[in-house]
Amino acid sequence: MNVSGGAWNPYLVGALIGILSMASFYFSNKPLGASTAYARIAGLLGYLFSRPHTDSLKFYQDSVPKVDWEVMLLLGTVLGGFMAAYTGGEFAASIVPSMWATHFGNDPSLRMGVAFVGGVVMAFGARLAGGCTSGHGISGTLQLSVGSWIALAAFFVGGAIMARVMYG
Repeated sequence: MNVSGGAWNPYLVGALIGILSMASFYFSNKPLGASTAYARIAGLLGYLFSRPHTDSLKFYQDSVPKVDWEVMLLLGTVLGGFMAAYTGGEFAASIVPSMWATHFGNDPSLRMGVAFVGGVVMAFGARLAGGCTSGHGISGTLQLSVGSWIALAAFFVGGAIMARVMYG
């Protein structure tokens, strides 16, 4: 991270996320989280290809696929990430980042394949854990949920192990 190059102050960003989380509880009585948005988007895609099958799934019988505030939060997070990188002078569009290329080579198909598998594993883990890193790490810990604190510790331990395996 290029701290001297205009990157956003992490303490300020953390405070803003805390304010956003409090506002989310205050105005909607719902916690921040993104994993449900991915499930809703998957349901919307399911409607495009096979609505009868999507409607037959238990999850979509209880939670109709729609563009709601969680989907908009997810889109805003992606847009905000691009804006932060651009305004902080850190925007660099590349399929194979230099750190990856140094350790694993320049093959874009390997990079995309690993990213896809990682996304699938992470989505499965988020659904299995009853929430994602933002759901547990931000909202759950603010509510002093024991399960969220355990999940947060597991995120850090798992991340440290994988960083060591991949880049150590």
